[in-house]
Amino acid sequence: MECRVLSIQSHVVRGYVGNKSASFPLQVLGFEVDSINSVQFSNHTVCVNLQVLYSSILSSPLLSLSLSLSLFLSAGYSHWKGQVLTADELHVLYEGIKLNNVHHYDYVLTGYTRDTSFLEMVVDIVQELKRANPNLVYVCDPVLGDHGSMYVPQNLHPVYKNKVVPVADIITPNQFEAELLTGKNISTEKDAVEVMDLLHAMGPDTVVITSSDLPSRLGDRFLVSLGSQRTVLPDGSRTTQRVRMEVPKVDAVFVGTGDLFAAMLLAWTHHYPNDLKTACEKTFSVMHHVIQRTISYAHELAGPGRRPSPPQLELRMVQSKADIEDPAIVMEATVIS
Repeated sequence: MECRVLSIQSHVVRGYVGNKSASFPLQVLGFEVDSINSVQFSNHTVCVNLQVLYSSILSSPLLSLSLSLSLFLSAGYSHWKGQVLTADELHVLYEGIKLNNVHHYDYVLTGYTRDTSFLEMVVDIVQELKRANPNLVYVCDPVLGDHGSMYVPQNLHPVYKNKVVPVADIITPNQFEAELLTGKNISTEKDAVEVMDLLHAMGPDTVVITSSDLPSRLGDRFLVSLGSQRTVLPDGSRTTQRVRMEVPKVDAVFVGTGDLFAAMLLAWTHHYPNDLKTACEKTFSVMHHVIQRTISYAHELAGPGRRPSPPQLELRMVQSKADIEDPAIVMEATVIS
């Protein structure tokens, strides 16, 4: 049966970020994707870029993999041009879909935004779509900041906490975002489990903390990710699966990896709805293959002893089609209590 995703994210002409990072991989995996571009830029504008660190061990809360999305300051493209979609313009586009009676969706996927009115409009759309299809799953990357600092306006925090997270089904915060949303600090694995339980209580059944400052069992060359999934059993009782992952660090800066991660988690939790361990192993393995192919290509272009430039580090998405469709499992998750 056809599975359709409404993806409301940014768009770039050159490179991979937002909808450019999410749409192709989802389509490769058989999803129909309807995209609304929250911005349309010539290229990514980030000076604060996502550095993905991946790992392959078998740990648990998110799987024994630990994809680490850390923020690093780096030089991006020198120039960019483009337009930003307003909340009213988003509403107009959605109304056009409704008027044609083609607004039945199985998933909604959202990422970075800087505008409260736009974010509130997204919530209104999600709520209306859920009324039409109570089984709709909303996957949200609650982009607020990292390493103790917000990189969106502070007035987005209460909107995410009070309006977005309660209607979300799957969320992918980093440690800072998870702490911000719950008001609880994470210093130990036990703290992380408690924070994920608090997030469950706010609404989402699946929570993945994509990166944390917790010490890795494999040393300082690895980062820790954690995940938790609540499932309702046939008798009405609930069970929770938690996983932990250790992910090796990569000495490179990428953009669009968080968007790819959220899209792949959507896809693999769809295929393995009650098995977070397997879904995460698939997701993190896809990330590993895409990142390794990108690094190899970037270093080849840059030449010996030279650091690759932002254009050279654009994700090798099309070239990774086979790995997206059927990833060799190179990362295993460990189930934790």
